[in-house]
Amino acid sequence: MTLVVIEHAHRTDTGRQRHANEDSYFARAPVFAVADGMGGAQAGEVASRIAAGAFQRSADSQAPPESRLEQIALNANREIHELAQRDSSRAGMGTTLTAAMVQGNEVSLGHVGDSRAYVLRDGQLKRLTKDHSLVEELRRQGRLTEEEAEEHPQRSIITRALGPEPEVNVDTMTFQAKAGDVFLLSSDGLTTMVSDEQIAAILAEAKTLRGAVNRLVDAANANGGRDNITAVAFRVAEVGAEPEEGATLISRTAEQAGMTSERMRRAGDRLRGQGPMPLPHRKRIWLRVALIAAAVAIVLGGMVLLVRQVYFLGTDEDGRVALYRGLPYELPFGVNLYSEQYSIGVQAAGLSPERQEVVTEHELRSEDDATDIVNDIEQREGSAPPVTPAPKPKAGDKKKQQQRAKAPAKQKQQQSPQGN
Repeated sequence: MTLVVIEHAHRTDTGRQRHANEDSYFARAPVFAVADGMGGAQAGEVASRIAAGAFQRSADSQAPPESRLEQIALNANREIHELAQRDSSRAGMGTTLTAAMVQGNEVSLGHVGDSRAYVLRDGQLKRLTKDHSLVEELRRQGRLTEEEAEEHPQRSIITRALGPEPEVNVDTMTFQAKAGDVFLLSSDGLTTMVSDEQIAAILAEAKTLRGAVNRLVDAANANGGRDNITAVAFRVAEVGAEPEEGATLISRTAEQAGMTSERMRRAGDRLRGQGPMPLPHRKRIWLRVALIAAAVAIVLGGMVLLVRQVYFLGTDEDGRVALYRGLPYELPFGVNLYSEQYSIGVQAAGLSPERQEVVTEHELRSEDDATDIVNDIEQREGSAPPVTPAPKPKAGDKKKQQQRAKAPAKQKQQQSPQGN
């Protein structure tokens, strides 16, 4: 069985109590990652961006997925650490990293820090990673209960991260997936604000993953939004199974038409010259023409059906965000495979780089997914008040500390993710 990613969505948000966003993510099937930076003077943003960008910069490899994820994390750790050594203003900077790679019927994970990976299967949510945090260590030692760990004031102190040390241990694991599984990678800005039970309910109830990640981020903000919030979700499905080699398939339609095994045997005899002579040459030509015409009609019918079922985002003639149905292609003689459904009063040029990319990449989507994005842009951008520059974060503002390196806590800066 081979699984493929059939749907994925992602969103990052500064939250309610931070001035900048130091989360980063990578989302290009079959690889996904979330990085949560820490360090003053925007160093956390730099660290998380290096970690997320390491996946785009990595060379193709035939190594097993776990080995590939570990090597990418080690490369990012070395790059972050060396940069911090050269620049005293970024001393001690670091980032968490939780990454997933889909291959065959498995999903492999690479993990450092307290960002998390979950899987939703049959309505049940399971956490796949273990936090590298002081509170998690105390919980594993039996010195804290689950309930105490969730509310502990030091739950954000992490014991492992990329960057503070020249070497780091990367947890790797492989999970046996099955069709229909939904995987979620998230920073702790989500999991400290939204319970696992709420996460499971939102993922199970949402019609699309785009709608799910939007609801997850909104729930975290509604509960206080104390930190930056990032969620990356993807769903896997099985590639269509092929018949066994040498097998003969007779469809129900063929049987109803009288194509029994005996009649098929006699037809085979005629093809081998053991039965009546085939149709005259002219009739065979017309038969081939008819078959070709039927095949063309089927292909064209399939294209028409596809064009009516897929949607994408773009801009109209005035540069406003617009929803289109069809395929984003133009054929010769001015034939377009798309039609504009409607536009909203939001100029694409005024969007953040991340949202501009979503609008202009012309990714094919379902109607629900596409309209979710348009509605979200309209709600957040169409009626948003004029943006004023945010005050610079204070150097003493602390949220996380890397236990060994005593890195400054998170102050997060929005990033334009690479490879979305």
